[in-house]
Amino acid sequence: MYKSWQDEDLGLNEKNRAATPENPEIELLRLELAEMKEKYEAIVEENKKLKAKLAQYEPPQEEKRAE
Repeated sequence: MYKSWQDEDLGLNEKNRAATPENPEIELLRLELAEMKEKYEAIVEENKKLKAKLAQYEPPQEEKRAE
């Protein structure tokens, strides 16, 4: 799973989650964040596939500079 400074700031690590009482609004934000991370990962994967597909039709960067 993707870890970043935002996870720490939002208290998403297990220590903080166990130590603080749950506010329904905070839990909704956590769910929204998890959904956004899933969407981000899906977009990153799609981007990789599209770049690979595009590479089939474009010359490598070194060849472009020589022209």
